Amino acid sequence: MEDKERVERLVDETARRLEVALDEIRRSGVPADAAREIENEILDEFRRKSQEALVDSVRAKILEKRAAAGAVEPAGEEWVLRLSLLFRVQHMILFSSVILLIFTGLPLKFPESFLAKLVFATQESFIVAKTVHRAAAASLAFFVILHLYYVLFTRDGRADFVHLLPRPKDALDVLDNLKYFFGASDRPARFDRFSYVEKFDYWAVYWGVIIMVGTGLALWFQEQFLTFMPKYLFDVLKEMHSDEALLATLAIVIWHFYNVHLNPSRFPGTLLWWHGRISADEMKRDHPLEYERLMRKRAESGAAGAGGKGTEPS
Repeated sequence: MEDKERVERLVDETARRLEVALDEIRRSGVPADAAREIENEILDEFRRKSQEALVDSVRAKILEKRAAAGAVEPAGEEWVLRLSLLFRVQHMILFSSVILLIFTGLPLKFPESFLAKLVFATQESFIVAKTVHRAAAASLAFFVILHLYYVLFTRDGRADFVHLLPRPKDALDVLDNLKYFFGASDRPARFDRFSYVEKFDYWAVYWGVIIMVGTGLALWFQEQFLTFMPKYLFDVLKEMHSDEALLATLAIVIWHFYNVHLNPSRFPGTLLWWHGRISADEMKRDHPLEYERLMRKRAESGAAGAGGKGTEPS
């Protein structure tokens, strides 16, 4: 109770001092618009610095007391499990299938390229490439089924799907990041579990897989489809398959691979796709809202545990 009163007195005193500063701005003769702008800047700066200072102070006190008590600090930094095993398995099936499809499919679109001459050097290699391409296509179709199961029948899948749905905040995050990139703001957008970049990745895959699997089935079973489909429509599907393959390749190489592996904050790459873990520092930097939610849950769990112990019979 005494600690709570001390905190309340400190908050009250801080609020009074802040109000004095704001009153001084209002009485300074500065135009109303400029005064409001100054007030907002001060409040934002106060909120940010007070939170950071409080966290830093708490950490410093903990380290000080642990050192005084002779406690040993845990080795290494804290890691948080971000991607479940089933999520990682899906991703591995997806990227291995797509890589095989790219290397066995693009040579057909660019027959004069070096890759085409390498893959289709002999009649036997052409047959092998064709077989590998279809096996990878079947693997991609299996990924679709597995992902539907993940989204519909697992708790993590349903939660991730909800987090991946586009929201108005994503548009605001784009604006916040643009202001940060052009120097109009001192901090970037603050993301939750998935940023707008990751959401774009996800829905691009969703759209691309539907097109590739659908049109690929028509090309695989050409004779059967042509029994009820006009030839011009089949040619359209063939062109869709070819162009979507090129678009997917460019998106993976330029967009996804840069953001995940070549971005300066992650270069020369990340193994998140393998072990599913992310450091607490990286989580605070890239997904601060998710990190804060996780810390609140931990605090609530700790409080509930402490309360439970207090009510146990002696």
